[in-house]
Order: sequence, then C-alpha cells, then structure tokens
Amino acid sequence: MATEAIVLGRRPSRRRTPSKGRQRPNIGAGIAATLWLIFAMIPIYYVVITSFKSQQGFFKENALLPSASPTLDNYVLVLQNNFFVYFANSVIVTLATVLLSTVCALMAAYAIVRGTRSRWLGRTFSLFLLGLAIPLQAVIIPVYLMITRAGLYDSLIALILPSVAFALPLSIIILANFLRDIPAELYEAMRVDGASDWRTLTTLVYPMARPALSTVAIYNGLNVWNGFIFALVLTQSPDKRVLPLALWTFQGEFTANIPAVLAAVVLSTLPIVLLYILGRRQLIAGLTAGVGK
Repeated sequence: MATEAIVLGRRPSRRRTPSKGRQRPNIGAGIAATLWLIFAMIPIYYVVITSFKSQQGFFKENALLPSASPTLDNYVLVLQNNFFVYFANSVIVTLATVLLSTVCALMAAYAIVRGTRSRWLGRTFSLFLLGLAIPLQAVIIPVYLMITRAGLYDSLIALILPSVAFALPLSIIILANFLRDIPAELYEAMRVDGASDWRTLTTLVYPMARPALSTVAIYNGLNVWNGFIFALVLTQSPDKRVLPLALWTFQGEFTANIPAVLAAVVLSTLPIVLLYILGRRQLIAGLTAGVGK
C-alpha cells in the first residue's frame, strides 16, 4: 500500500494509534464532584464565619458574608464555661475505648483466624456478627440497668465499657479479614521457630496489621468522640460531661447567642478533624486491604 502511494505521487497516510497511557478526562464527574464539594463546604463555612460574629451582628449582618468586625469573644466565653473539663473527659473516654477495643479485637481476631477449629469459636464469631445487627438505641435500657446495678453510674467508666462493647463487632470483622490475608507460611515459620501465640501476635501479626489497626482506631475514635446517647443516659454530673453533651447544654445556657454555640461546635470538632487529616491514608488503606486478593 505504501509502495503504490509513492508510485502514484501521494504520501502514505499515517494512522494515529491512541496512546494507551492517556485517558480522557471525565468532565461530568469532575463537575459533579466540584458541586458536591461546594454544597458540603457551605455548612462548614457558615459555622466558622458565624462563630466570629457578635450576637448583635448575627441578627443584623448578611448570614453568608464574614463579619466586618470579627471577634473572639464567643471562643473566650466557651472556654470560660468548663470547656477544658469536657474536652479532657472526651479525650479520656475516646483514648480508653480505642485502646481497649483495638487490643481486644486484635486478640479475638487472631484466635478466630489461627485458633483451634471448634464449634464454640465459630459460634463466638457468629455472636460478634450478630452484634452488628443490634442498634444501640434498642439496648440502652438494659445497658442502663447493668451500669446502675454495677455501681458505675455517673462515671467515665460507665461510658467506656459500653462503647468498647459496641466497637468490638466491626473491629473484629475488619481485623479477622485482614489477618486471613497474611500468608500461612509466615505463621508456620513462626511455629517452626518455636514461637508462642503471644510472640506470633506481637512480632508478626501486629506489624503487618497496622493498616487495619489504624482503620479500626480512627473509625472507633470518630464514633466515640461524637457519641451522645451514652453520655446523656449514663451520666448526670457536670464534671462528667463529654463534649457532645456539653454542646447540648450550651444550647440551653446560650439561648439566643448562636455564635457562641457555633464557636463551641468549632472547638469540639477541631481535634477529630485533625485526627482524620493525619490518618486518612491509613484509614483508606485499611478499608481497601485485601480487596484485590
């Protein structure tokens, strides 16, 4: 074909082959994602700019424009109303719950994956699966009765123990699925070397399961930090309040001072937003681990 084209005095046509590495940009998806980001950021933008407005400016100025004279009085007012006590309680409850639930879930997942095959172990795993189907609101009365009869009512332990119990089912499922993806040859090599189950758990399983552990820790931390119903039902003293319950009480104390309430919202969300920003890659890696296997 090329020879005939040359003889006839024409240049041979060159067909362009599409490059394999290039892909057409999905303009529709980009527009949709941008619109979704704008709609998601509008409430956050409103909360932040309103927290810097005065009480009079909130009713007089444009709601979607920053204040002409921003002020930090709302943040000072919130910090002076025992905010650090509520913040410390939330930190204690969150850290204790995340630590206990992660350690217990890792040991339980290891026993389920590498333990002796018995019907009791299988039933135990099924029992944890059943825990995913039980909503927290459906068992709040039995939890309240158990906490009061145990003499733990109106204490931080009353918030930690139920939070650990409700965090275990999903944590065990995530970790068990991750541990199954660890090659069996590694477990056998540890056993040939004479390693005990505890040494295998600490020297082999723990280092390899860090992405899944980070996922479990961040997910449970988010849920516990934002938990409200346990704090509302199981505590009553002001010095035992956590931040979600404190925000609810701020609504009663600062009845018409909406900027002060939103300032409290901003202060209470900053730590968990920072945690998510620092651990978002570990969270995604843990959730997607083993998907392609």
